[in-house]
Amino acid sequence: MGLTVFGSVHDFSLLKQEFNPENDWFSKLSVWIDLGYTGFAKNYKVKKLHMPYKKPRKSKNNPNPKLKDWQKTRNKIISQFRIIVENAIGGIKRYNILNNVFRNKKEEIKDKSIYLAAGLWNFKINAKI
Repeated sequence: MGLTVFGSVHDFSLLKQEFNPENDWFSKLSVWIDLGYTGFAKNYKVKKLHMPYKKPRKSKNNPNPKLKDWQKTRNKIISQFRIIVENAIGGIKRYNILNNVFRNKKEEIKDKSIYLAAGLWNFKINAKI
């Protein structure tokens, strides 16, 4: 996506900075997102949006909130696709480039270091080491 940013910035904010909602970025795509991108459908036009259902809140009118069976099934299908991405992120984190403070002197190295970690992880997967 974009360049590496310092500090805690929400992923959806970064997405809106990188892909201006006024442009037609995703109208021909089928998009798979998680609940961190709630509001995506309001900001962007998509061909098909795959987003899990959130469990309803507990209230006086709904003291025992539950998802319907078809919502649970859909969430399971979405999670089977997303687990591949989550495992890749976890694999990159094994190189500690995302977990620890990265103290470097050159600005251009911070993006190259994450690319290197991703490349090493892809090599490990393809080589089946």
